[in-house]
Amino acid sequence: MTLTVEEARELVLGRCGILEPEEVPLLEALDRVLAEDVRSDIDVAPFDNSAMDGYAVRTGDVADASADAPVTLEVISHIAAGDHSDLEVGPGQAARIMTGAPLPPGADAVIKVEETEAGENDGSTGGTARMLRSAKLGQNIRRRGEEVRAGDVVLAAGDVVGPAAVGLLASTGHARVLVHRRPRVAVLSTGDELVDVTEVPGPGKIRNSNSYSISAQVIAAGGVPLRYPPVADDLDATREAFARAATEADFIVTSGGVSVGDFDYVGPVLKELGELEFSKVAMRPGNPQTMGSIEGVPFFGLPGNPSSGFVGFEIFVRPALRRMQGHSRLDRPRHQAILAHDVKKRQGRRYYLRALLEKAENGSYVVGISGSQSSALLTAAHKGNCLLVLPEGEGAFSAGSDVEVIRLDMEEGIA
Repeated sequence: MTLTVEEARELVLGRCGILEPEEVPLLEALDRVLAEDVRSDIDVAPFDNSAMDGYAVRTGDVADASADAPVTLEVISHIAAGDHSDLEVGPGQAARIMTGAPLPPGADAVIKVEETEAGENDGSTGGTARMLRSAKLGQNIRRRGEEVRAGDVVLAAGDVVGPAAVGLLASTGHARVLVHRRPRVAVLSTGDELVDVTEVPGPGKIRNSNSYSISAQVIAAGGVPLRYPPVADDLDATREAFARAATEADFIVTSGGVSVGDFDYVGPVLKELGELEFSKVAMRPGNPQTMGSIEGVPFFGLPGNPSSGFVGFEIFVRPALRRMQGHSRLDRPRHQAILAHDVKKRQGRRYYLRALLEKAENGSYVVGISGSQSSALLTAAHKGNCLLVLPEGEGAFSAGSDVEVIRLDMEEGIA
């Protein structure tokens, strides 16, 4: 039975549970999903400090200060970041202060250095400085606990750790964090015709490029590829490779051998070792897509044609791997665009054409195919930045039509 894309996706995602957590060093948590709430051990900021290089002052002393009528203050100290001063700023006094330095007692505002003039002793300790403007209470001061208080949840379970989150985790005392594990993905290519990429293919042979392109897609999806040697078109060899992969991986992806040829063993071996959910999806490229499991390990068989495998991975495998890592956003952004040229297709299948999306001068998006749509070629996928989605029931789309695209150049969760 041939499934719709939606039916097939539901079955794939239903097989994929979230992997158990693991504790990792902070930098290894980048782009990972937190498995628990994370709390701060201190107030952030930990003390009142200056947001500017300038002078810490009492607002009452500079209430009438201006460029035409500057107020001269005695400079009693010079406080750098990392220093600490208990010397109180009294009436008519100021403290030279650097960004990040703790605010001295008595001061309630900071006037940035660009709004001052150096007086005696070049405006340093023991000299004077002229304030060229007034200040509001709390001006240019970062208050203690302004961002978080000790004990506050700074990041919640399910949050994705980005670069800013890494900084926040570091500032709140977390050198290691608990995140969901990355899936180990067995990548197997089948076929007697395959040779290593270092070899010049002889008659009837081709380089094993799918192993590399699929592994790259696994990495881009956040997984860890386990790249296996090519599997010969042999029942025993296929059985042995699949059984081994099921013991070593969290997810198995194969390319080739999923059709109904005399040497296509993926389906029969999958039935023998585990369960076969489906073997055909109403889409192009990649009508033969095989999904099941071996010993509870999700299995997805992609077609051997490179573009078919590329598209099938994007539609089915990538969201599955993201779910296993705890991501809640599984789909790349989609939006409408204007078709740049006429396109014809067969009715009955959904088409995913490799395409290039560009922004027109009027702000609208225009999309056109980015090269040959042969399922054996990857150039159009390389030159494109999206998949042009054409629905099952229609056969012709004229230039100027509104169409849907899937953005391959944007991450999931981006509007």
